[in-house]
Amino acid sequence: MKDIFKKESVSTYLKADSRLTKTLRARDLVALGIGAVIGTGIFILPGHEAALHAGPAVAIAFLLAALVSGIVGMAYAEFSSAMPVAGSAYSFGSVIYGEVVGWILGWALILEYFLAVSAEATGFAAYFNNNILAAMGINLPKALQAGPMEGGVINLSATLIVLVIALIIAQGANLSKKVENFAVVVKVAIIILFIVVGAFYIKTENYVPFYPQQFRTTPFGLGGISTAAATVFFAFIGFDALAANSAETIEPEKNVVRGILGTVLVSVILYVAFSFVLTGIVNYKQLNVDDPAAYALQLIHLNTWNKLITIGALIGIFTAMITMFFGGSRLVYALGRDGLLPAKMGKINYKHVVPLNAIIVATIVQAFFAGLVPLTQLASLINAGTLLAFAFISFGVIPLRRRHDLPNKGFKMPWYPFLPILAGLSSLYFIVMLPNITKVSVGLWLLLGLVIYFVYGLKHSKLQHSA
Repeated sequence: MKDIFKKESVSTYLKADSRLTKTLRARDLVALGIGAVIGTGIFILPGHEAALHAGPAVAIAFLLAALVSGIVGMAYAEFSSAMPVAGSAYSFGSVIYGEVVGWILGWALILEYFLAVSAEATGFAAYFNNNILAAMGINLPKALQAGPMEGGVINLSATLIVLVIALIIAQGANLSKKVENFAVVVKVAIIILFIVVGAFYIKTENYVPFYPQQFRTTPFGLGGISTAAATVFFAFIGFDALAANSAETIEPEKNVVRGILGTVLVSVILYVAFSFVLTGIVNYKQLNVDDPAAYALQLIHLNTWNKLITIGALIGIFTAMITMFFGGSRLVYALGRDGLLPAKMGKINYKHVVPLNAIIVATIVQAFFAGLVPLTQLASLINAGTLLAFAFISFGVIPLRRRHDLPNKGFKMPWYPFLPILAGLSSLYFIVMLPNITKVSVGLWLLLGLVIYFVYGLKHSKLQHSA
């Protein structure tokens, strides 16, 4: 059994990843990060979480999630600086904790990335079907608007947008980067317009009570805000994808931390302002809808602005899908590269320099979930895997500093060891605050992962067969 904790060498990863092309700079990473973070998280989650868990105090929940994400982001940046390899928490965990922990983190992150793309796709479909198709007089039958769990057959728009994203990703990092950089500017401008215009329609009575009594559950009356914060971590998983792209980043020891912290800073400002204005325009009880911003503008009869926010939402969700698809396919590639998944997953297509087989597998799984599973079910499942990785990477900074074979002349987390411990404990707290059904579902997913590891991964692992 001790072999399952055998630790991978960073030099092995660096050699394998040398086939990938370094094209990403700090500004590209910020664009990728904002591309991921400013997506379904901002255009959909504020409404659901205000209505179900926090009321107007959802703005505080976003602030809490962003603060923890920013601190954890520093841990990711230190790891990326010390070992600029593909695979993010999976690769980091394999080097620091041993192969079985790395695998569990990788398995948890597969759930995160794949379901994130599927969740973004269902969010895209909600805005597209309710606003674009409806404006054109096209009403898809119920059977093609939702999966079986919501009384339909398949969410057609969600499935098709996954296929479009797959075609872009298959063309390589350069095309993804160009699409992302342009779209990020457009959607951020539209979000700022919503905040500025919406501010004139705020009714202060909608903020009373700011944190409704029914949400003030344990611990310390912060249960509602804590559950909302735990759920909206889904909005901040983009920076994890930045660490996954370390192998394709120029000077990762400098640029990854700039990308991560830049992403978190811009995102928290936009999220807090957006949710504050949203709950000021419409009473929180009315916001349990999949397109809350468009719905709010409709209620105050700003139909032109409604169309504009819909375009912003579609662009925002589209770019978020690109980043998460990018990170997920690179993770599957990393697991195939190491023999824990079939070796074909670790092969690079030399025409576009992308892991094409990994992209195909990701496309099939993501399109399946996007077409058949509702958004709220997807979003809650994503967070547990994210927070588990957050905890391991945060605590992992401590053994990383003790590894003399991993010199790090780049970024190091400040206030060591206090800050890594705080980040790790905060992540564990938010795991506890997730709904019970989420914890059970993810527990079963991790159990399945262990079965696959012992039945397949342990036998085929390149690390286990190395000297």
